[in-house]
Amino acid sequence: MEKTIEIAVELDGNQVPSSIRWRATDAPTPEAQECQAFLLSVWDAAAKNTMRIDLWTQEMQVDHMNAFFFQTLMTMAETYSRATGNEEVAQGLRRFAEDFGKHVELPPR
Repeated sequence: MEKTIEIAVELDGNQVPSSIRWRATDAPTPEAQECQAFLLSVWDAAAKNTMRIDLWTQEMQVDHMNAFFFQTLMTMAETYSRATGNEEVAQGLRRFAEDFGKHVELPPR
């Protein structure tokens, strides 16, 4: 069964995202959901290169961006652990994320 993820981005006159919406065929609701930031990384095996799209709206507050990056880093550590089984490196990524959180003064978890 094929699943679809759709991202819609509206740009202002300066080509800066003013609105980002996403929806997926297996999301809890069929309506597009609003978000303020979006990161996508795609591995191109033939070129052995990562392609990426990083977007955020002007409404994205710095403290929200800090939390977004912290949570993304922690998720990446979990994904890396599951994908490789290398818990030692995953734990290093978690420590890095925790250090990042301290530097940007995130509230303790």
